[in-house]
Amino acid sequence: MLTLGEIFRRYGPAYRAQFGERMLPSHHAAMAAIEACRTEALGGQVYSCPSCGTTRYSHHSCRNRHCPTCQHDAAQAWLARQQDLLLPVPYFLVTFTLPSGLREVAYRHQALVYDLFFRASAAALQQLAQDPRFLGGQLGMVGVLQTWTRDLRYHPHIHYLVPGGGLAADGRTWKAAKADFLVHVKPLAILFRAKLRAALRQTDLWASIPAELWRQDWVVDCRPVGSGRTALKYLVPYIFRVALSNNRLLSMQDGQITFRYQDGATHQTKTCTLSAEAFIARFLQHVLPKGFVKVRYYGLFRVGARQHLVRLRAQLLLQQRTLELLPPGEAPPVRPSAGGLTCPSCGQEMRLERVLPPQRAPPAQNSAA
Repeated sequence: MLTLGEIFRRYGPAYRAQFGERMLPSHHAAMAAIEACRTEALGGQVYSCPSCGTTRYSHHSCRNRHCPTCQHDAAQAWLARQQDLLLPVPYFLVTFTLPSGLREVAYRHQALVYDLFFRASAAALQQLAQDPRFLGGQLGMVGVLQTWTRDLRYHPHIHYLVPGGGLAADGRTWKAAKADFLVHVKPLAILFRAKLRAALRQTDLWASIPAELWRQDWVVDCRPVGSGRTALKYLVPYIFRVALSNNRLLSMQDGQITFRYQDGATHQTKTCTLSAEAFIARFLQHVLPKGFVKVRYYGLFRVGARQHLVRLRAQLLLQQRTLELLPPGEAPPVRPSAGGLTCPSCGQEMRLERVLPPQRAPPAQNSAA
């Protein structure tokens, strides 16, 4: 199978000879790592079979986050760590797209603009959700920056994975969202545009941004993506799949690289053939600045809120299991707006103190594969 490392080893020296002085340090580092990945340059181990004498060489991986050969194990490890974030509710994917008029500025000042992009989009989504006219609660959000389209063009956008609901200001009441609706995207796009405009106005980049950009409609998308486990699996490729995977590479011939991709509009598989120089340039524009954090946690999912998140999950699981045990047609002992049990004597909301471990296997949880 053709790999990105082979392409870089074949055409990388010529690319650096032509553009090396204009390349970013992060681009040099990514190319060098991917070229050396799983080759003698990084060392490794030698294995031999005592029965037949077969010898096998296992060379070390580069572990660069932009290397398509090195990301599978990292993805599985990340998935295992995210179990503490799962809530037993439906999830949504909210996507903010950086408008085309900002992309040149963003590419030339990636660390600054990407950081402001995160801050403005997360703040807009949280502010709209906390408005009592909408959801009226604080969200939990995992945000992931992605900079590419399926054919490797530059298209910065952020995906937020969000549980379908929010925690009210009292810190106990769960405000559940509708099954297929979280927030209105039109006011969200307007609020996002205003926040990013205010942030960029405070930087030296303001003069280089065209004024008509702020009069255009911006794009925000929100759609349901199933259960928590399904949603995390949905998000993993955006985190650990770099601009393209090795299995999408079809050929390297006569200085031309051909790869396949799925058309976003028709969902049909297409191919793209580029010169080696153009291919390498397209790939490198998605290499992030050194140390830039492309996965960020907000609201209920921020690191400082993890203990509170444990209690919230227990509360929601207790509510879910109570509903499962009710006879058909019996009204649940839960106030619809509160999300907790009510006292049978006084009618006040009761507070969860602890969760007893089950003495038998719990009911199977409903999760999509």
